[in-house]
Amino acid sequence: MCGGSRGSWSQPSYAVSGPLPCASGVAASLEVDIVAYGGSEPHSAVIENESIHIHTMIQWQKYSHSLPKIFYPLMLLLKPIIQFVILLWFLCFKVPHPDAFIVQNPPSVPTLVAVKWASSLRKSAFIVDWHNFGYTLLGLSVGRSSPFVSIYHWFEKHYGQMANGSLCVTRAMQHELAQNWGIRATVLYDQPPEFFCPTSLQEKHKLFCRLNRYLCHPLGVRDCVTATTTGIGAADQNETLFTTLVDTDILLKPNRPALVVSSTSWTPDEDFGILLEAAVMYDRRVAALLDENDSADEGVLWKEISGGKQYLYPRLLFIITGKGPEKEKYEEKIKRLNLKRVAFRTMWLSAEEYPLLLGSADLGVCLHTSSSGLDLPMKVVDMFGCGLPVCAVSYSCIDELVKVEKNGLLFSSSSELADELLMLFRGFPKECDALKSLKNGALETGSSARWATEWEEHAKPLISEVISRNLN
Repeated sequence: MCGGSRGSWSQPSYAVSGPLPCASGVAASLEVDIVAYGGSEPHSAVIENESIHIHTMIQWQKYSHSLPKIFYPLMLLLKPIIQFVILLWFLCFKVPHPDAFIVQNPPSVPTLVAVKWASSLRKSAFIVDWHNFGYTLLGLSVGRSSPFVSIYHWFEKHYGQMANGSLCVTRAMQHELAQNWGIRATVLYDQPPEFFCPTSLQEKHKLFCRLNRYLCHPLGVRDCVTATTTGIGAADQNETLFTTLVDTDILLKPNRPALVVSSTSWTPDEDFGILLEAAVMYDRRVAALLDENDSADEGVLWKEISGGKQYLYPRLLFIITGKGPEKEKYEEKIKRLNLKRVAFRTMWLSAEEYPLLLGSADLGVCLHTSSSGLDLPMKVVDMFGCGLPVCAVSYSCIDELVKVEKNGLLFSSSSELADELLMLFRGFPKECDALKSLKNGALETGSSARWATEWEEHAKPLISEVISRNLN
């Protein structure tokens, strides 16, 4: 949640909740106070913005895993109560008096309750920014039939209906809120912040130099990347897996691997197994298309690649970014794959380096499957901002963002994803017209709208109206 200091009516201040890059766009002519739990460091554009003030709450410590199971129900009850008290304290006493509180949902409990109480006590407008439904996320972990889901649903709907105004991220969600929740919402599509943009060749080279040790020299891994980069040092500033410095010119290597990026939270709503299966299928199908013997020594292949030989289908390097509970499980699976033309790297990047990586990649893969079927993955929005085309899991409203054969492709199975990888990367890097066409479409999508435009056209009129009604 965020609270903004009250200003004159001609230039109101808002309380904004949501991804911090969003707040940096909103704060261009406003005072914005963000109340959030600690976590990853925000982008420097947010930290250095004098109009944004971040208030960090104490995180709930995860003691429950070390306690006897008999205490689990007690911990589940105590957690929202303690969070509610801390959040209400911040909103009522730490944040300057705002014109409006805007709260991103989910989470719903205790967030919606605390913000509603705070808005009533401080006589500020209460606006909900619907990004998904919290009860559907809870259902992923405890089961849709659990009574906890029903209780959560009641709280979410009851306090959502008490809002003075609502925003939502898709037209499908707008329809659901109107038909089944009795809530009228304005669609505000997520847009990439300004620092999500295409990466220059010089910036790519500098980034890959910094990542050399992670890309070329990971511990305990021998694959089509490590076997072909033995001459590149971890601190090498002249050569990387993808680029080389010749005199003062930076050049892309013609036999470089295709770089595929996927960002994941390593949670059950993203089936990472689909990507692993697709990688195996790509590896096997390329071998079959090139009429290679299954028992052929990969060392011979890797030696030829090191010597500069190019094949009709390139090596693929998947860089998977993010943190989450299932990361270690899948890392163990990756180590056992034994692939000839596909390699994986998992890493966590800073808020400054992540956009650079997206802008340096050749393709993005999104494994997000919405718990409600009504939200859109912000990671794809960021990819488009960097001009990166996307292959995304197909679900009900994803076509509001991914336009097939314009800025990306959709898939419903690992086999479909493998087919798309083969089609897009055939002839890489120069003779892959389908990939180039999608990249042009992604660049067009990313440059067609930004936060400032979306905010001025859709969010600001609604919020201004809500604040005006509240003041009167």
